[in-house]
Amino acid sequence: MTPPLRHGAGGSVVRLMMRHPVADYDAWRRADDALDSERRRMGALSHAVYQSLDDPQDITVEIGFATAHAARAFAGSPHLRERMAAAGVAGPPEIWLVTER
Repeated sequence: MTPPLRHGAGGSVVRLMMRHPVADYDAWRRADDALDSERRRMGALSHAVYQSLDDPQDITVEIGFATAHAARAFAGSPHLRERMAAAGVAGPPEIWLVTER
């Protein structure tokens, strides 16, 4: 029997999921890439960007953290909100936390 296909080995990483529209994907992506060192300083372990096939301005960002506390601190950062607005986020983000099971 073939084992099930799974991304990782359990729920040790907390994933912050953030979905939001952007005014211009290319401009937003450059600004998002420039945040990489700041994400790392705030405890990010991984980062991925997903773009809707139906609407290229509809973006979902996945950021992995070791703890829910670190993920919540990142999500609540006033500096992050400022950077998102400057990058062209075109509406309030939908943010939630998940862990793999």
